Amino acid sequence: MIRNYSRFLTLAAAFSAVMLHAQPAQNADWHKPFPAFRIAGNLYYVGTADLAAYVLHTPQGDILINGNFPEDVPALKKSMQQVGLKYSDITYILISHAHADHDGGVGLIKRETGAALWVMQEDATEVESLAPGRPGARVDRTLRDGYTVELAGAKLVARHTPGHTKGCTTWTLRVMENNQVMNVVIVGSPNVNPGTLLVNNKQYPQIAADYVKTFATLKSLPCDIFLGAHGAYFGLKDKAVKLKAGNANAFVDPNGYKTWVAAKEQEFTTEWERQKKSPGSPKK
Repeated sequence: MIRNYSRFLTLAAAFSAVMLHAQPAQNADWHKPFPAFRIAGNLYYVGTADLAAYVLHTPQGDILINGNFPEDVPALKKSMQQVGLKYSDITYILISHAHADHDGGVGLIKRETGAALWVMQEDATEVESLAPGRPGARVDRTLRDGYTVELAGAKLVARHTPGHTKGCTTWTLRVMENNQVMNVVIVGSPNVNPGTLLVNNKQYPQIAADYVKTFATLKSLPCDIFLGAHGAYFGLKDKAVKLKAGNANAFVDPNGYKTWVAAKEQEFTTEWERQKKSPGSPKK
């Protein structure tokens, strides 16, 4: 009996070590502070070195896109202060999608500011979940594709771009810069994460079809200023340096947007074809 119990402990320890080793390391830039700045018009970047967060400023309050992790909220407050914005002025909270690196802090922000939380319908249950690591935040309004969020003349359009999550949302808006109207696209995410099943996914049977629809939507969007849920998507660091050096159009990148979307679509297609030939084998 003692020998069996010892063997059990040995196996359990080995299993735990394997599982610990299997956990992906966090990107070092996720929680690294990044200088806040005005992108164009009344749109500001207030995220970390990779976890993107944006504020659309109006005289009647501000619209925040993404809350990142709870531990990133203090940095968000400081970033808003850097560009003359008030954390207490946040009126609406939006998200790119229901993963902790983008929605983990929304419950805290909602409690501290009293802002209304609006989320794409298919992600609302995840945002309201009380499971470990989930925000457990009450959603004030659920959105559908094409719904708008408007405040004091500012308007964001929610485009449903599912696959990465069932309610993944790409936000589009227009800003005025140098007397020119510019189309902004803030991509939710078209990434196929490791562990994702595109074929025979019982929890999400239509996942591959949703990705196909998402790429069709992304390719249809007019884009001057290319942004996204992660700074790595759109070259945040390099473009911020150029902006600081005086290039007012540093984030104007319509060709970069098209090239990036095409590359992501090819990645998806390649992985989908692989899984069709080997059903039940998730992306590694």
